[in-house]
Amino acid sequence: MWAYFKAIKEVLRNVGQQRSRVNLGPALNSKLLNSAFNIQNIMERTIRRAAMKKRVAIIGAGISGLASIRSCLEEGLEPTCFERSDDIGGLWKFSDHTEEGRASIYQSVFTNSSKEMMCFPDFPYPDDFPNFMHNSKLQEYIISFAKEKNLLKYIQFETLVTSINKCPDFSTTGKWEVTTEKNGKNETTVFDAIMICSGHHVYPHLPKDSFPGLNRFKGKYFHSRDYKEPGIWKGKRVLVIGLGNSGCDIAAELSHTAQQLLSSRSGSWVMSRVWDDGFPWDMIVITRFQTFLKNNLPTAISDWWYMRQMNARFKHENYGLMPLNGSLRKEPVFNDELPARILCGTVTIKPNVKEFTETSAVFEDGTVFEAIDCVIFATGYGYAYPFLDDSIIKSRNNEVTLYKGIFPPHLEKPTMAVIGLVQSLGAAIPTTDLQARWAAQVIRGTCMLPSAKDMMDDIDEKMGKKLKWFGNSETIQTDYIVYMDELASFIGAKPNIPQLFLKDPRLAIEVFFGPCSPYQFRLEGPGKWSGARNAILTQWDRSLKPMKTRVIRGVRKPRLPMDFLRLLAIPALLIALFLVLI
Repeated sequence: MWAYFKAIKEVLRNVGQQRSRVNLGPALNSKLLNSAFNIQNIMERTIRRAAMKKRVAIIGAGISGLASIRSCLEEGLEPTCFERSDDIGGLWKFSDHTEEGRASIYQSVFTNSSKEMMCFPDFPYPDDFPNFMHNSKLQEYIISFAKEKNLLKYIQFETLVTSINKCPDFSTTGKWEVTTEKNGKNETTVFDAIMICSGHHVYPHLPKDSFPGLNRFKGKYFHSRDYKEPGIWKGKRVLVIGLGNSGCDIAAELSHTAQQLLSSRSGSWVMSRVWDDGFPWDMIVITRFQTFLKNNLPTAISDWWYMRQMNARFKHENYGLMPLNGSLRKEPVFNDELPARILCGTVTIKPNVKEFTETSAVFEDGTVFEAIDCVIFATGYGYAYPFLDDSIIKSRNNEVTLYKGIFPPHLEKPTMAVIGLVQSLGAAIPTTDLQARWAAQVIRGTCMLPSAKDMMDDIDEKMGKKLKWFGNSETIQTDYIVYMDELASFIGAKPNIPQLFLKDPRLAIEVFFGPCSPYQFRLEGPGKWSGARNAILTQWDRSLKPMKTRVIRGVRKPRLPMDFLRLLAIPALLIALFLVLI
């Protein structure tokens, strides 16, 4: 690189000297000479910038890692991604066996977010892709994205990051020492910044101490991370503990071949992927208009509306699924089959397990499930970064303390970002894309973070809100649209709704009343995509395209303003009644 720039510089200097010897008149000679040296100065500045280009280590080549590589390139940074496996995709790369330190999914996993709501904001899915995809289809898309954006050359596969430590001069440089292992050989490299993208579905949480007698249980038990397919459990008696997405999926799948129960400590809302008029749930529910109403209506009305939405398909109390506190916005379960399996008697919902015996489980209501062959614990995951000092991420009382879920607030230099450690009703891909865009700008120096005190104050404020909305101050859950708008505002990419209504009313209606799709965050600002407007205006066409295999009559799309005016009528009536009564 240096030799290349020096050669160009020398050519330009010679051109300037030769032009100065030719008698073309003083004015023309002067202009030519100035032009040559202006180009020379530009090249010298380019050389200096190239020499100062910041090197960024990215840990993991899942969706967070790919978003981070792309964002670094957009900001003129130099990324190097370390991936311990031999392929990209992270969680979505299915393997028929579990691998240490890697996320694991079962063969039948489908997405819970629809394709229009979970794409990279400037890379829509092909029209013929189904709205909710099998994991293999999503992996196909991830590979296409990486190839389209030319990201693969920045990834070092089969390379394990064993440690990340501050350089001795970290307080002034913000640099890190990254030690990796490949083919039995260790190597330590200095980087200007770190982006941790290793996910939070890697280290299973199996609370054995919460289940007395488990140590004497003679059947088999394991975490849902190790579950792959139902065939080997045909005719067996299986108990699934945990009413999250994995627990419900596994219970519903096993119910076709095994006799089993599903145990839950606290219940859960169960949503269908199919929502009003048969449209994908998130294209109807995740809108700016609904978010505005729910966050501004009186709490009692907002809670009533939320619970009414959750119970729209079936009454959860009749199925034994009702959450202990139904007004909390805990992440719901997405399962189209579970209610039907309960109705058919092939899945039975039970309370929490009180204790295990050698062959059975005793529940808190006194009932017993005998002759158990297997217990599957779908009890979630813990957050761990074994290559990093715990005190960096958990800087207070073993709590994860990250500013906006990304930056450790007490570092002397803001050169470490955690991408993907948040959870919401929204999809992971657009969330990580926006996180990475902001993080890359902070690392580059075009965006600044507040003081450590201000960041900690913000973290404390958010914890208070999380306690109110989700019932747990330490959860990584967040309000999707509020969070996305907050990140987008830091980089100048938040859509200006009032201005849109003045300049482009058609687009404004779709942005405000329609789905809050990822394209909205590439409409303006850095990273603006020229195709964003058209992608928003045609998103319903793409969602309907894969179902047009037998067209009877004209396709019906949502009539956004009319639909939402009708939706608004109920809260408005309740507010009016409330005001009359007081």
